[in-house]
Amino acid sequence: MLSDASRSITEFSELSSALAEAPDEDARLKLAVEAAVALVERCSHSGITINRKRRLLTRVSSDDVVQRANELQHEIGEGPCLDVRRDQNTLVSTDLAQDQRWPVWSRRVHDELGVGSMMSLLVYTDRESFGALSLYAHDGETFDADDVVVGQAIAAQLAITITAEREIDQLGLAIHNRLVLGQAQGILMERLDITADQAFDYLRRASSHTNRKVVEIAAEIASTRRLVDID
Repeated sequence: MLSDASRSITEFSELSSALAEAPDEDARLKLAVEAAVALVERCSHSGITINRKRRLLTRVSSDDVVQRANELQHEIGEGPCLDVRRDQNTLVSTDLAQDQRWPVWSRRVHDELGVGSMMSLLVYTDRESFGALSLYAHDGETFDADDVVVGQAIAAQLAITITAEREIDQLGLAIHNRLVLGQAQGILMERLDITADQAFDYLRRASSHTNRKVVEIAAEIASTRRLVDID
């Protein structure tokens, strides 16, 4: 029989593989939410919450409890997902009935949703938003130090996978754009008997004239092999 430590290693190894093999970001978020409920002993509800300029979006959740908890944060104007910051990646409440950091929200989620403890774990940030893994325990259950460690491990694995995949996507987009620009420049050089620098200047002038991005102009020229009127 596997020890608790061996079982945890196996479970996290399986989660890591599943996250890496998931077809898209939504699937990864769903896996993390399911893992939180399955692996964090006292977690009964979990979800991914996006904070975009203090507007909350429940992107994935195990059930309606997380959605309603986020709606209450938005309605009341207080709550952990509004307070979690880029430089503070973990917020924990062991007793929502008595938590004075968010006195109105805490009391309402305790009384209306029957949750007694919560965690909010920062997963990722970008220029305009950040995402957090939210975990809730039933009233009478309290997240302990072990629960926090497991929750942080899940959030960290998800963060690593999301960051890696986004970097790959951005690199792929950059390579694609470079190829499209090269194709368009080649067509312009052949049609207009100009240099590569002059071809790129043509694309910039076309972009300014049509109020479209350079890469959009380049893609049109590459696909249609027709020049854009810039006169």
